[in-house]
Amino acid sequence: METPENLAQKSAHLRQILAAHPGLIVAYSGGVDSAFLAWAAHQALGDSMRAVIADSPSLARTHLDDALAFAREQSIPVEVVQTTEFSNPAYLRNDAMRCFHCKDELFTVLEQYREAHRLTAVAYGVNADDEGDFRPGQQAARNHHVLAPLLEARLEKLEIRELARQAGLRVWEKPASACLSSRIEYGRPVTPEALAAVERGEDALRALGFRQFRVRHHGEIVRIEIAPDELPRALTPQMAQEFTAIFKALGFKFVTLDLEGFRSGSMNQLLPVADLARGPKPAA
Repeated sequence: METPENLAQKSAHLRQILAAHPGLIVAYSGGVDSAFLAWAAHQALGDSMRAVIADSPSLARTHLDDALAFAREQSIPVEVVQTTEFSNPAYLRNDAMRCFHCKDELFTVLEQYREAHRLTAVAYGVNADDEGDFRPGQQAARNHHVLAPLLEARLEKLEIRELARQAGLRVWEKPASACLSSRIEYGRPVTPEALAAVERGEDALRALGFRQFRVRHHGEIVRIEIAPDELPRALTPQMAQEFTAIFKALGFKFVTLDLEGFRSGSMNQLLPVADLARGPKPAA
């Protein structure tokens, strides 16, 4: 992370970037990056900006509710739109390009919203750390000419969290989150039933007091990832019984705890190198 002086310069640069786009739409999910971006855009642009959250079966209800609550707390103009990626067979088959199809649908809907409301541009919360990961959705953003203010300001994840903390935003220490579809192993079709099992399982882990975790769906097997600092609490016979009861009731035959702990994007480790290198084709 940068020194306080350099971080302040990055923050000022971000404000300049945002101030140049009155009528901006922020693609909003309620995660740390998009929440901070929405807040910063509102600080720079006032009510001429709008945070727009896309609702679909892959968005957990707890995440939707919290995203809307944060926007209300900060008086950020927010609206919910519906996306229909589940009508796209290429999305449902859940290959390495699933995220591309999801973001392509998202940015298509946001572009339609922008035109209908006579707004000027769409931005999303990709940051400088995201450049090194396999994220096909970034190509969809480029295809739709979506702005990336956090990336343009060269802000990294920890720096965004620090700026959010300095601003007194409760999301500064919010655990990383991703859509429910990302919990299903590649090649296994995305279905409402699978998403419901993942969502109910994660709600149960949250109710047990765990903070950073993922429920990974591998068909008959569930693979539970829990943050390394929380693993000791998970590695007890009593908790094993809790996990077994919860996840067998959700239809899984085998319940496993991943000893490597939580790590974002662990499903990408299962992809062939050819898929990671291929990526989607840019728009003409």
